[in-house]
Amino acid sequence: MGKARAKSDDPFKGYRVKGKFKLRDFDPEATPFARGDEAAQRTRLDALATELDALQDRLHAGGERKLLLVLQGMDTSGKDGTIRWVFSKTSPLGVRVAAFKAPTEEERARDFLWRCHAVVPRAGELMVWNRSHYEDVLVPPVNGWIDKDETTRRCEQINAFESLLTDTGTQIVKCFLHISPDEQKKRLQARVDDPAKHWKFSMGDLEVRKQWPQYMRAYERALAATSSAAAPWYVIPANDKLHRNLMIAELLVRTLRNMKLAPPQANPALAGLRVE
Repeated sequence: MGKARAKSDDPFKGYRVKGKFKLRDFDPEATPFARGDEAAQRTRLDALATELDALQDRLHAGGERKLLLVLQGMDTSGKDGTIRWVFSKTSPLGVRVAAFKAPTEEERARDFLWRCHAVVPRAGELMVWNRSHYEDVLVPPVNGWIDKDETTRRCEQINAFESLLTDTGTQIVKCFLHISPDEQKKRLQARVDDPAKHWKFSMGDLEVRKQWPQYMRAYERALAATSSAAAPWYVIPANDKLHRNLMIAELLVRTLRNMKLAPPQANPALAGLRVE
């Protein structure tokens, strides 16, 4: 069991990464945003999803500003489920999802950030990255494909890349979906036991699972090196799927509110127009 997070006026403060940290200090079973029973939490999630839709409409109609949500986590941590439920009421016109898989031959022939530039959010867009450029400072060092110095260089290049995005109007929110190895075991077994979910399962998932401690250390180093004031990382307890979705919805709504997005101005050319 991890340590309890310190109380604060900012409910996210205890889950925001600042400098070196240990993931063991974050309890993946925690539910700090749970209020009431499951039905009350689902009602709250629905309300947040509805507000998120309204705020996204303002973002979409408002011009140059953008929002990028980065979702990282071990296999079965719930990246797909988060997208499905948090954006369940959001218009697809202003929300776009990019899924990052193993680099293709075309992508490997270029720098590791090349494929990211093509899917950054457009003006007025809310973009979600299901995995991301962070795969390139997690998988290669764990497998010994790059050394510590190259990993450090890549983290610095990621910081510069994200500074470019924030300097040109993109708000960035990065969430690490934190599950326990026992919870992952249950979720992987559920995929094996249900033929309808076999497409989600890969034998490679079992090999990656064997590297759990190495991946936890890689995440600690990468998140600590790249969590900034403009592009912060949040550790999201993710053993409870409903709470995971609720916490991320709260975070996104809070972020969009703080962007103080103005409603679109009325078009004077439409004043007095009557549709016959």
